[in-house]
Amino acid sequence: MGLGNGGRSSAAADRLLGLIKRRGPQRARDLSRALGITAEAARQQVLQLREAGLVSSEAQKRGIGRPSHLWSLTAAGHARFPDTHAELTVQLIDAIRGTFGAGALDRVIRGRESEMRRAYRAALETARSLEARVAALAEIRAREGYMAEWRKDRDGFLLLENHCPICTAAAACQGLCRSELEIFRDALGPAAVVERIEHILAGARRCAYRITRAGPHKRRSSKETTHGLDRRAVGG
Repeated sequence: MGLGNGGRSSAAADRLLGLIKRRGPQRARDLSRALGITAEAARQQVLQLREAGLVSSEAQKRGIGRPSHLWSLTAAGHARFPDTHAELTVQLIDAIRGTFGAGALDRVIRGRESEMRRAYRAALETARSLEARVAALAEIRAREGYMAEWRKDRDGFLLLENHCPICTAAAACQGLCRSELEIFRDALGPAAVVERIEHILAGARRCAYRITRAGPHKRRSSKETTHGLDRRAVGG
């Protein structure tokens, strides 16, 4: 994912792109603090990335004075983060659906779901608390290319996936996303209620899940938010 001729400049550009990917639109001064470089160095980096078509800026007025510029990834910038075997996967999805019908594709998805359930259960079996299980799940998803992280929320926990390495395939077959939500619920167990509150395919910049402890008045529901954000804003 390097830029230019490689070396130190390329590594700095990659770090900057990764930071915007994880955190969303950023000011140059915020990028400079996060990366441990001067504000001027950060500005030079984002200007080079803009010239390469990887980032764009939007002016944001905050009180008196000059507006701040928020830097975000362009479509080309997002494309620097790999969508694993996208073209081949979509071709296979279309071939299964076209040759054997939608029912056969559903069976393939259920088979994938069963394998993932077994793998995730095995990986989480030694994690006793819900917090430990969320942390272990985030680690698995990070290894699988989802740029996943987790944090405590006022009601429980947030699982944040800043990249989707199967996004093109998921757009062609949305059963993949539905399947993964059920896998998370199964992996975290009956003590957890899992809701998808941000969804890349619904136009959000990432997928986010709110995980709360199941109580006597909470029902495990198959409903999910499909419009990007629920009523309680998720920052960061």
